[in-house]
Amino acid sequence: MTALIWRDVRRSYAGGGATLLVAFFLLVATLFPFAIGSDAALLARVGGGVVWAAALLAALLPVERLIAPDLEAGVIDQLVVRGQTPVTVAAAKTAAHWLAFAPPLLVAAPVAAALLDLSAERLLLVLAGLALGTPGLAALAVATAALTAGVRGAGAVAGLVMLPLAVPLLIFGAGALAGDGGGLQLLAATSLVLLVGGPVAAGAAIRAAME
Repeated sequence: MTALIWRDVRRSYAGGGATLLVAFFLLVATLFPFAIGSDAALLARVGGGVVWAAALLAALLPVERLIAPDLEAGVIDQLVVRGQTPVTVAAAKTAAHWLAFAPPLLVAAPVAAALLDLSAERLLLVLAGLALGTPGLAALAVATAALTAGVRGAGAVAGLVMLPLAVPLLIFGAGALAGDGGGLQLLAATSLVLLVGGPVAAGAAIRAAME
């Protein structure tokens, strides 16, 4: 499983996937001020939510490549034949996806915060929220990828499946900027539930696709 994780991580970075994610993330943060104007107070108030929405879309961007290629090529079948369960494979895919998209987003977050005129205090809360919430986003993305693997127009369908399920993460992630600690606790709890349940749901979907 370690070899599978690092293979997927290397493939993402070598193929420019991480660069594309960061560029997309910053593009959303750059375009948003043009849409609502240059009011610094308004940008600071809604900036945390913008960062979270951009992170969600960045996690969704490579969803068609997370499960379907290995399922079609028989890689997952070979892993199962060698004793790995679909849930274990899904957990490894989740870890690989998180390593591929979360660290670059955390590095790019200060740039996005500067574009949205967030203070240093709010930036720290955004970074803490992303560190807690991105594992849940990764698990949700892999589960969505498994559910839509082999479906025609999987990218569009994945968006319809994943975006509603990610609403609690967005709400608690943006709410964490209140600074009272309650938002971060709820965000961590939601992310943990997704991190535990996501591989189970993805494993069941992979098993069904293999039959």
